[in-house]
Amino acid sequence: MKTSMLLSWNAALLFLLCCATPQSEDLKFEALAKEYLDKLLERNPELATSLGDHRFDERMNDYTQSGIQAQVQFQRQSVERLGQIDVSKLNSVNRIDFAILQSEIQSSLFQLENLREHEWNPQFYNVGNAIYGLTAREFAPLKDRLKSVKARLRAIPTVLAAAKANLKNPPRIHTETAILQNKGNLSLVREELKTYLDQVPELIPEFASVQSQVIAAFESYGSWLEKEVLPKASGNFRIGENKFRDKLRYTLESDLSLEEILQRALADLQKTQEALFETALPLSGAQSSGSNSAERRKVIKTVLDKLAESRPSNETIVEAARANLQEITEFMRQKGLVTVPEEPVKIIVMPEFQRGVAVAYCDSPGPLEKHGETFYAISPTPADWPQQRVVSFFREYNNYMLKNLTIHEAMPGHYLQLAHSNKFKAPTLIRTVFTSGVFTEGWATYAEQLMVEKGYGGPEVKVQQLKMRLRLIINAILDQKIHTAGMSEKEAMDLMMNEGFQEEGEAAGKWRRACLSSTQLSTYYVGNTEINEIRKAWEAKRGPIHDLKAFHDTVLSFGSPPPKYVKGLLGL
Repeated sequence: MKTSMLLSWNAALLFLLCCATPQSEDLKFEALAKEYLDKLLERNPELATSLGDHRFDERMNDYTQSGIQAQVQFQRQSVERLGQIDVSKLNSVNRIDFAILQSEIQSSLFQLENLREHEWNPQFYNVGNAIYGLTAREFAPLKDRLKSVKARLRAIPTVLAAAKANLKNPPRIHTETAILQNKGNLSLVREELKTYLDQVPELIPEFASVQSQVIAAFESYGSWLEKEVLPKASGNFRIGENKFRDKLRYTLESDLSLEEILQRALADLQKTQEALFETALPLSGAQSSGSNSAERRKVIKTVLDKLAESRPSNETIVEAARANLQEITEFMRQKGLVTVPEEPVKIIVMPEFQRGVAVAYCDSPGPLEKHGETFYAISPTPADWPQQRVVSFFREYNNYMLKNLTIHEAMPGHYLQLAHSNKFKAPTLIRTVFTSGVFTEGWATYAEQLMVEKGYGGPEVKVQQLKMRLRLIINAILDQKIHTAGMSEKEAMDLMMNEGFQEEGEAAGKWRRACLSSTQLSTYYVGNTEINEIRKAWEAKRGPIHDLKAFHDTVLSFGSPPPKYVKGLLGL
């Protein structure tokens, strides 16, 4: 009896040991991931705040050379520790999160050791978000948030001193943009903080000294940029083919090569121009067969010019977007396209310190934020723009294009997708913290297609959506050719205006954005390609989709990983 019982216990113990091996590897990875994220956020308090982790709200990132080197050492140690994990023994969820974490660590090392933007890009030191992130959302009583603001304000002169010590011959275009954003930061500290301090007047006296110190530091830094850096700024904004290729791999996490992306984009450019002509022809009233490219371009341009006559202004664009959002949300509910989140979204004027790169963005609450609003921010035209350029801007963002923009940034684009993403739960927070720009931009551009596919806005909005599709295709071409093939401003402007039918103001802004960034502009086209391929693969395997809501909810249920992982999770 005792021998039998002992054998039974031994058998049970052997079974537990056998079963524990894969589980222990999962637990090992989960512990490593938790420790990594804890240390990452402690070392990057501004990132922590943006994600909704408020343990470090009174601190700023360390921008000094020793701080940068400490980041490098941390990431190198993380590579070594990750190498001790046996990926084959992880469960399917952890296996994806392992791959995402590995790529993120490698990307961080590439940014710090190879790209080294802290040495040539003054935008690296734009600290406006570190203050704005504490005031924009009511995650804690205002008095507590303002105490964190004060602590961060005290650290800003040290950040700007680090910028002066680290920067070496930045490109002119980056310097000009940093000067503009620095003025926005001055306005934030000098004027916009007053709105919040007036609500807690007992804090005004203790803020006075630190505000004056920070204002002086920003003024000194701005003067240094304008008088010492800008006249000699001759650095090359093009990062070159080798760095671009490496950065693109980390940005996209896609199986598409540099060459294949360009080849596909050039083919899709022609197909989309043809679709745009076919959509525009009935609106033009022209009796044309479109027998040659000049005729087709004329028809498209005529229709776009006509649509551009109906446009908002700096004074009306926010209200127009608000009305669009309500209309679009109702249309989606009626069509049953995807589950609409309950979280609020607020349309705002883009803060001045964030202007100069994009016309609009979606600012969702961080995935670790328990409560918070989503902001759909729209940038008015800069005050120093001549009237002709203002008109050009609003011709581009006319009433029909604004509807398409609202679809992209808010509903059912970024706002909706990120609200779904924030509900994703896994053993680690890796997928929550490291969202794929390819997936998020791919979904937002797919959302534009989906709405016109279901008839929203009629042919007028479809024309603008197809024009926007031309833009995302051209984005990928510009991104690659500017940074790897020496594309000139004239060549870029010709491509955007002649092949993409963009207004001069929009094209000029995109040229600046392409120079100021690298690889991000490719996320739209590659993401759109891969999200569409997910739907095509689903339909090829399972037939027509009769319940789009169920299909889209499933696609959005895995967080925001690179699309190739979503495709695998769907069994495609």
